[in-house]
Amino acid sequence: MTVHALTKPEIMRFALAKRAAGEYYDLRTPQLEDVFRGSIDRFCDIALAFRQSRRVLDVGSGNGLLPALLKMLGHEVCAVDLFDRRADDLYARHGIPFAVCNIEADPLPHESGALDAVSCCQALEHFTHSHLPAVVEMKRVLRAGGVIEVDVPNAASFRNRSRMLRGKHITFDYREHYLHAKPVVYKGREYYPDRHNREFTKAELEVLLAEAGFRDIEVRYLKSRRYRTGAERLKSVGTALKDAVAPLRKSLIAFARK
Repeated sequence: MTVHALTKPEIMRFALAKRAAGEYYDLRTPQLEDVFRGSIDRFCDIALAFRQSRRVLDVGSGNGLLPALLKMLGHEVCAVDLFDRRADDLYARHGIPFAVCNIEADPLPHESGALDAVSCCQALEHFTHSHLPAVVEMKRVLRAGGVIEVDVPNAASFRNRSRMLRGKHITFDYREHYLHAKPVVYKGREYYPDRHNREFTKAELEVLLAEAGFRDIEVRYLKSRRYRTGAERLKSVGTALKDAVAPLRKSLIAFARK
């Protein structure tokens, strides 16, 4: 497969074929199936941007669906996460090197300039402290001209505006996740990774990447394209209508170069 020549529709067809053949993940795992359907369009955007990138790191890799896709596409992929994922099926199934790393406190386990691309999907909003040192650390491991991808919730989305107008907050349940949340204590410092500590506006994400020293920064509003089949496709009409006004979309996605 010539990865650098693939189009986004071709990447999507590839992912769907691997899924149907049972080579991507276990289709009997409802959680992975739900994440796949909700995230595969975004993953294809990332894979498209990484076509020229051989060595890729996924920061905050979670269930492993993105690094697994990139590995199947022929990239050399490694992953880090605050929580130990080594026993998770996808990492073993696809032979993805994994390391436990709290990037808010620890250096990434890579030499400076060793990687062609770094992705960080739906993770920064869970960081407890300043995002800047972590993003600077991601920049360190990139080669000159290397690509970073970051996607985060859009604080100014239609959902969030609607909730605030109805007297509700945009983040998690206040009692459970803020009043009674138990921190993860690491190196004498407290972390709250199981909640959204900070959502972003488009301008803020641009500021973060600029402050970290990246160039060619592109931040855009990400369409909420869920993979649906059969009668469920009718729901995509409503999603498309909600996405019609770009600044009201649920998520932001950014690409930039070192």
